[in-house]
Amino acid sequence: MNIKASALLLTCLAIPCLATGDERPLRPVHTYSIVARDPATGELGAAVQSHWFSVGSIVIWAEPGIGAVATQSFVDPSYGPLGLELMRSGKTAQQALTGLLASDEHQDVRQVGMVDAAGNVANHTGSKAIAEHCNLLGDNYSVQANLMWKPTVCTAMAAAFENGGGDLAERMMLALEAAENEGGDLRGKQSVALLVVNGDVAEPSWAGRIFDLRIEDHPEPLREMRRLLTMARAYRLMNEGDEYMTNGEVEKAVAAYSGAETLVPDNHEMIFWHAATLAAAGEVGESLPLFKKAFDAWPQWRELVKRLPAAGLLPDDPVLIETILSVD
Repeated sequence: MNIKASALLLTCLAIPCLATGDERPLRPVHTYSIVARDPATGELGAAVQSHWFSVGSIVIWAEPGIGAVATQSFVDPSYGPLGLELMRSGKTAQQALTGLLASDEHQDVRQVGMVDAAGNVANHTGSKAIAEHCNLLGDNYSVQANLMWKPTVCTAMAAAFENGGGDLAERMMLALEAAENEGGDLRGKQSVALLVVNGDVAEPSWAGRIFDLRIEDHPEPLREMRRLLTMARAYRLMNEGDEYMTNGEVEKAVAAYSGAETLVPDNHEMIFWHAATLAAAGEVGESLPLFKKAFDAWPQWRELVKRLPAAGLLPDDPVLIETILSVD
């Protein structure tokens, strides 16, 4: 039994894949993508953009502490979970990719990139990939593209990733933007996805996801992904603030909520929780202008103020509650 057949029962229940003996190549996803690892943090990720609806649902895969995969061209989604399963068993990215290609009768139409938790990278572009196509391996990353306007897309992606600053998500975004600036997909643009997981192999996939963002259909998908990535960073800070509040670390909570508000200053929910945390910490004077800003944007926050004392998120002090509600 070959590698794919041995895992068929595990994968075909969850994803669309070829039945044994079926020789049809799957639907085309001509696109550009990157898989990468951050050696400083151990984070692993993949990102992709294409003129195809919901590209992220079948192209990019990652698992905490294991690796990341991008499978495209005439895409076979099983390269994702099967590649991760092989890397989980101890195979390097190259060994995993080589094994899957050996059992694929249509490897000539596939394009795949893989990175494992040790930073080993591998990629493959089949002989029947539609020009312009390219792939390029670098230190802890692989970029790959097909049906591009120019053959220089991969070089532009690599340079942007290597020279960019910030965390793994930011550097992968820079790579996608560089590809688009180089001409990108010959057909245009439609969807984009970005997935980053941490390096802790002990964490389940749902707990280890740092960013899992998709734009399914948009006239400016990369611009929208930029907005969502900023929003996701802000909500990560909000979640940290909630955790600090649960643990009674009010000063840290205030700092987290303030950081979130700075990232997305027009989000009235972040303004409200920043204000509520300040008030709970006794900084009522500082909280009132923020409460006013939140109330002006969304008057229903006034009702929530009345409910917070019962949840322990504001002191059960009628004078305090009246002071907050009186701002106008």
